[in-house]
Amino acid sequence: MLSLAGEYVNNSCYILVEERVNIVLGSFYIPKDNKSNPKGDDAHFICGQKQTIGIADGVGGWTRQGVNAGEYARELMLNSVIALDAEPNGAVIPSRVLSEAYSKTKLPGSSTACLLSLNGNILCAAILGDSGFVVVRDGNVVYKSPVQQHSFNYPYQLGPASRDVIVAGTDGLFDNMHLEEISAQVSQGISRGSDPQDLAWTIAENALYNSFDRFAVTPFARASRENGGSHSGGKRDDITVLVAFVQPAVVAESPFKPRG
Repeated sequence: MLSLAGEYVNNSCYILVEERVNIVLGSFYIPKDNKSNPKGDDAHFICGQKQTIGIADGVGGWTRQGVNAGEYARELMLNSVIALDAEPNGAVIPSRVLSEAYSKTKLPGSSTACLLSLNGNILCAAILGDSGFVVVRDGNVVYKSPVQQHSFNYPYQLGPASRDVIVAGTDGLFDNMHLEEISAQVSQGISRGSDPQDLAWTIAENALYNSFDRFAVTPFARASRENGGSHSGGKRDDITVLVAFVQPAVVAESPFKPRG
């Protein structure tokens, strides 16, 4: 089950657990149609060995100053992978990785970011801005990360029996799909036997469809009205989706037999 657990000690979280899980990962990226910036502003990485994923969305406002925000996001994620290499397997601290990556990223620009790492059966996250993630269990969203202004760790416990599915994305996903739509896609994907890569593709395609629908009641349109705006329909943007299936970890049988 997913629950708040652990404690913070020198920016780390500790908890004793009896069962371990791991995550099977997949991703899909749809850059916004823009001939002057064909790669878009999003970037991401997947590291199965470290059970860690990262996602970033370069702040497009830099374009007015002649800066390619996507280049900053891509360098930030590259530096995150480099920083991740120094982290011990099963004990990655996302905030430390993101901080180190930020210090090494020298290009002009800025970016949102979300790094997730599974440590044992604890999901830790470092979040900056409006990139984020949700956890879906049995067709229901049981957790959604808040929009953050500073990065820090959240420890949450994941149980292998609950078939948790983690969906991370940039605002191109969450501005165009409601949580209920995402959870429905997860349930349908599991029923079809989809793997994480296929499910990420399906969710991204649905977000893309909504982004072009001028009459869709999207989260972005609803937020616009709540803030005095008049936007209707979807929001055209780069869309990145990462999907992780939580499953029981395979534990090798010990070759030593107890005496007695």
